[in-house]
Amino acid sequence: MSRRFFSPEKKTLVKGNKLEPERFVLDSYALLAFFGDEAGQERVRQLLEEAFHGHCRLFMSIVNLGEVLYITERERGLPKAQEALARIDELPVEIVDANRAQTLAAAHIKAHWSVAYADCFAVALAKLKGATIVTGDPELIQLEMASVVPISWLATNNPKPAAGQLS
Repeated sequence: MSRRFFSPEKKTLVKGNKLEPERFVLDSYALLAFFGDEAGQERVRQLLEEAFHGHCRLFMSIVNLGEVLYITERERGLPKAQEALARIDELPVEIVDANRAQTLAAAHIKAHWSVAYADCFAVALAKLKGATIVTGDPELIQLEMASVVPISWLATNNPKPAAGQLS
């Protein structure tokens, strides 16, 4: 059975009438879910397929790549971390170095929000690229609720509180 992953609504209008593929930033949670056969794996796989066909663009901060690698090495050993890096290098994901501007933006985010510093790099990158973060990390809900950054949630149990639950 052939599956079609592209849908026209995945495109957004930018610069007049020019259509540009939707942009997403993967955080470490997203790639760890993909490689670990965890909740959200299918959504990440779908995004990778769409990116491969040019229907969306995927980005990841080099800091979040480092997170994926240290967690993999700590939990599964150096050979598995090296294998993960080789697999990531083959994916249609643009790894973005952390330059001065992104580092300062991440520091500013960290100064105002109670989130992990590495997550601040994903947020800074998403803001820079006009992208949506793909994650299942409930720590980031506060940033979505404050309209700091849009999030596409991986977990089947979306961590967003129901209407009326915010206090």
